[in-house]
Amino acid sequence: MAKRRKKGPSHTPKAEDRHWYGKRQTARAAKSATRTGTPTTAGTRRTPSSSAPAERTGRRSAPDGPELVTGRNPVVEALRAGIPASALYVMTGASDDRVRESIKLATDAGVPLLEAGRAELDRMTDRAVHQGIVLQVPEYRYAHPDDLLQRGTPELVVALDGVTDPRNLGAIVRSAAAFGANGVLVPERRAAGVTAGAWKTSAGTLASVPVARATNLVRTLKAYQSAGLFVAGLDARGAVGVGDLEAASGPLVLVVGSEGKGLSRLVAETCDLLINIPMGPNAESLNAGVAAGIAMYEISSRRRRS
Repeated sequence: MAKRRKKGPSHTPKAEDRHWYGKRQTARAAKSATRTGTPTTAGTRRTPSSSAPAERTGRRSAPDGPELVTGRNPVVEALRAGIPASALYVMTGASDDRVRESIKLATDAGVPLLEAGRAELDRMTDRAVHQGIVLQVPEYRYAHPDDLLQRGTPELVVALDGVTDPRNLGAIVRSAAAFGANGVLVPERRAAGVTAGAWKTSAGTLASVPVARATNLVRTLKAYQSAGLFVAGLDARGAVGVGDLEAASGPLVLVVGSEGKGLSRLVAETCDLLINIPMGPNAESLNAGVAAGIAMYEISSRRRRS
């Protein structure tokens, strides 16, 4: 008769729980090192990466690399908006009005067309829902913050603090193009970057208005001050309306905060002056893109009058 295994605390312990396990592993590691000449660490296990898989959405991007726009509607809308692209991948057999329009737009724009199988597109998109079509957008080349001081006199630089929506970034770039700003400055971390969404909202103006990245926004603002620029922060706590900003006619940095939190404490303390947009009692704040556009219009108007 076969013996029954005992249940409960008296069950057979695992090897790693026994008193001799550590010594045996150390001896094996030393023997392996002597034989191969490669030092090894005893008692450690390889564990799978703790990083979770990328969220499966219609758009996948890397912080420093090309962005993939996936799905038939997003791809055709991106091509209609004139977003620069490096390649259009179309799955064998995929065909409907949106796919055909995407192929025509890409061909007219000189974007290379590449045929791909479903398995290849699945690998490219990390199994996002691609619907048989993927547009590759090349990595955006950011300018250096100093480059923004060499494009106009008097300088006007728009700096963003805590703006995380790429659509707001695109809208601000569009306003910067309309009102003669040198360019837009964004922090390197925890901030919106130039994505396909930003390109689309900018209506192509990202091709002419540079976006620079600052490793440390406060440090860059101080460098701009040392270069002779006046730093004005757009904030509801500001004591001066943007239309009354006397420094608007000279070299200026306009700092725009996020819609919810406004300017961060350190950035607000760095500013030479906090300014506001006078509003009625029915709204507490404005969208960051809208607020930046209004402020740039007022600054541009004041400059024309001076």
